[in-house]
Amino acid sequence: MWILLVAVYAATLGVPAQPGLDYAGNEPHHLLAAESLVSDRDVDLTDEYAARSYAAWYPQNLTTDGRVVGGRLVEPHGVGFAVLITPAYALGGARAVQWQMIAMLALAFVLAAALARRMVPEPWATVGVGLVALSPPAVAASTTVTPGVAAAVLLSGAALCALAVRERPRRRYVAIGALLLAGLPWLGWSYLAPGVVVAWALVVWTLRERRRFAALVAGEALAGSLVFYATVNDRFYGGITPRSASTAALPDTPLEYLERVPRVVGVWLDRDVGLLRWAPLIALAFFAAWLLYRSRRDQLARVAPARREAEATAGLLLAMIGAQLVVTALLAAGPLRAGNAFAGVSMVAVLPALAALSAWGVRHVPRPVAAVLALLTLGGTAWLLWLTDIPGWLEVDSDAPWGPVVGVFPAFVTFNWWALVACALLAVGVGVLVWRERRAAGEWRRAAAASRTSKALH
Repeated sequence: MWILLVAVYAATLGVPAQPGLDYAGNEPHHLLAAESLVSDRDVDLTDEYAARSYAAWYPQNLTTDGRVVGGRLVEPHGVGFAVLITPAYALGGARAVQWQMIAMLALAFVLAAALARRMVPEPWATVGVGLVALSPPAVAASTTVTPGVAAAVLLSGAALCALAVRERPRRRYVAIGALLLAGLPWLGWSYLAPGVVVAWALVVWTLRERRRFAALVAGEALAGSLVFYATVNDRFYGGITPRSASTAALPDTPLEYLERVPRVVGVWLDRDVGLLRWAPLIALAFFAAWLLYRSRRDQLARVAPARREAEATAGLLLAMIGAQLVVTALLAAGPLRAGNAFAGVSMVAVLPALAALSAWGVRHVPRPVAAVLALLTLGGTAWLLWLTDIPGWLEVDSDAPWGPVVGVFPAFVTFNWWALVACALLAVGVGVLVWRERRAAGEWRRAAAASRTSKALH
């Protein structure tokens, strides 16, 4: 699977970010930070901008998005990801870094297949994950120089370790999981939210298995990493996160955050950047959430003990996705479509988790439904890459994979009534579903109570 994904991803190396630019958005800033570490072994970018050290891979004039702190020009992208890509950059420049991203994202989906096997048997696990791994968002992210790719590996690996501790409490699983999670904040503050979810599961499940010393060591490692992270950032960036050096501002009032709530839906359904618009198969992750709810409501784990592992895996993955969604939709600076990445790249850290849940959905939906969603997803990738000549990932103007039906998807970039109606319809649908399930659960409890009373009387 890893070899197949690397081969497919490598075939897209020739697709630029924009016409005439192989790298755009935040990519040049990450690469310039690696250049600074290779040439000067520091995080001060003053001399790199003065000497145009980026000219070899960015022909235009690059403007900093940071500020001067303590006499050093620093940018809000942090040093952790730059340190990670520095060896590859030193060996082969920017192109070698893209190869590193390809290898890491392919590894993340291999780990996702291992997660999926805790919920469904083969071939469903590999097939479901593989289909999402070949979707347009995954293919676009594979050659994007972004810390989200590395975060996907760390989160998937840590989730596997946490679930392994729940099944077989071994110190090595606790240690590896803690080390993986300790690296997350260094890639970006936005990955702390899903990392906290996995860390909580790792520590709680370790304590549940009476491994108190191992849980203590894991907690200390995570806390120590956070303290060191905040100390370094305060020294170099003037705050507890590198974002302190950013010129972009977050909303100031609760009302401004409230205005961002529709973006939670836009991440999935927006006409240009919605994940479901580009990868319809991911809709099965929502069906997997429904399967989890029904499984717990009907207490299937009592009848089939193996179901308990599937429930634990699905619950952990859903919590990770929810945490990352909140950060991406509500706390990320700039509009939903900032123009610095292809659709889905902002959620790439949990894309393997979505793939694993989709595999569970593929196993339980009718096969024609799964086949249609798979064809739409793979057809979108083929349409985008090989049936059309796209000028660049950030310049995609395509109806793939829906054709004229794509106009049904609302646009969340500006205020419009269709986006509000779509959000209202979704809210009403969820409300009706919750009401029906609560009513059904109440009837089930009353019937069970009546049955127990009848048995007691007889």
